[in-house]
Amino acid sequence: MQDETEFRRAAEDAIEQLKQHLYELEEADNAGFEVEEQNGVLNVLFEEPAAKFVVTPNTPVRQIWISALATSFKLDWDEAQAGFLLPRTGEAMIPLMERLIKEHLAQ
Repeated sequence: MQDETEFRRAAEDAIEQLKQHLYELEEADNAGFEVEEQNGVLNVLFEEPAAKFVVTPNTPVRQIWISALATSFKLDWDEAQAGFLLPRTGEAMIPLMERLIKEHLAQ
């Protein structure tokens, strides 16, 4: 288990990488969403259909939570992968967000 400092550093790095990836997707073409960051929380905003995905670190439980599609996805640090993964599927954060965005936009 990571200590609080290690978790905060890893979570900040992971969220920053996700943010940069989403910015690239947003600018590549008419992605259908907008990305904004406020106080370490990443928001992905959709106009059609209207929605908001929220990515936030949860320090007490050492997880990154993604609130999307009326579900809370709780990602744990995986030492072997050196990244945050969704335990149920083994998905890393960036591929998970790409999947959730595609699912939302397909509605």
